Amino acid sequence: MKPRAEHVGLAFTIPALVILGMLTFYPLLDTLILSFHKIDVAKAFQSFFIGLANYERAFKDPLFQVAFINTLEFVIGATTLESLLGLILAIIFAIEFRGKNKIVPLIVLPMMLPTIVICSFWRIMYHTEFGVINAILKLFGLGSVNWLGDVRIAMLSIIIVDLWQYTPFAFLIIYAGIQSIPSSLIEASLVDGATFFQSLRYVVLPLIKKHILIVIMLRIIDTFRIFDKVFALTGGGPGNSTEVLTFNIYKNGFRYYDFGYAAAQAVIMLLTILIVIVLYLRVTRGGTR
Repeated sequence: MKPRAEHVGLAFTIPALVILGMLTFYPLLDTLILSFHKIDVAKAFQSFFIGLANYERAFKDPLFQVAFINTLEFVIGATTLESLLGLILAIIFAIEFRGKNKIVPLIVLPMMLPTIVICSFWRIMYHTEFGVINAILKLFGLGSVNWLGDVRIAMLSIIIVDLWQYTPFAFLIIYAGIQSIPSSLIEASLVDGATFFQSLRYVVLPLIKKHILIVIMLRIIDTFRIFDKVFALTGGGPGNSTEVLTFNIYKNGFRYYDFGYAAAQAVIMLLTILIVIVLYLRVTRGGTR
């Protein structure tokens, strides 16, 4: 008796499901269990069940609250600017002009580079005395700016780096959306007397709304996980002005070996992302249909 086609397909997916479970679901479950325990490093990593104590500690921890606010600041700033700039670039490159095909790969290039390389590059550019950005400011008679050492602009400096690296991501998705619009629709609106901006507002933007919403959702998820740029550029400083959730979790887990507390913070962060995304989908569900 020959096996049914759906049974064969299921059999082929089992190895992938097993690997997915080992690499995703098991670590999540293990982190959740760990968050209810305290690990005593001095006693050969013995584990003690302490219930919700780690969660209570997190909500009362001033540094965790600062990290939470800093993370939200980064998420809102980076997501908004990247989505907006990506939209503007997509609209510009939807217009035919000479040399467009040579410029697009240059725009996408930053997204292809390793983050540590990008951070090293920007650290040199941000250097107070020898950086090219301050050199340009001096040409215009402006003073030097301590981009990574001033509590007022350190987070903005990190957002600028993320903007440079991931605006191409937003650009590609939105640009693909614009390319999928039949040219006859835009031409018809122009023939009927619509201006370029009217055609953009009433024809193009409604048709690419779902692409914009997808970009925003994906960038929200990714910016919540910001770690590498903070680690490479500021180390959470100056003071705690760029301390974000992932960096705070990293310090508690791998510098102070407070694994249970770090796990509880990670669970809180995961739940926060899930809540934000669920609310976002509920608000925007009409635009993605």
